[in-house]
Amino acid sequence: MSSYSGAAAYKRGAGAYARVGVESGVMSASPHQLIVMLFDGALASMRAARIHLQSGNVAEKGKAISKALDIVNNGLMAALDEEKGGEVASRLASLYDYISRLLLAANLHSDEKSLDQAEALLEDVASAWREIGSQAGRE
Repeated sequence: MSSYSGAAAYKRGAGAYARVGVESGVMSASPHQLIVMLFDGALASMRAARIHLQSGNVAEKGKAISKALDIVNNGLMAALDEEKGGEVASRLASLYDYISRLLLAANLHSDEKSLDQAEALLEDVASAWREIGSQAGRE
């Protein structure tokens, strides 16, 4: 019994350590880095969804797609400032909306092509965002 409680304590401790690491990373990140973290999280969730879709694990596929949707809608979309961002922000809002619809279709119909398309579109925006950050860092 003691090995079980030790394993459980280790698991709790490891989870707490991971949360602190993530929270520390978020607290010390620049606004640009926070957006990169959102892109990375959404893309990782899409990759997880693909693995679950291919293995037939419907529940986990749904959870992974829901997480990606949450990040796109409540993270990336919410971070847009259409007043300051103008047309670029408006176009990104339309793109994020389209990505959300692709993710919903991927979930509803277990459609890997929709998932692929959503991931490719988001990866394109993420790469552009990362490039902006690396150029700003060099200046």
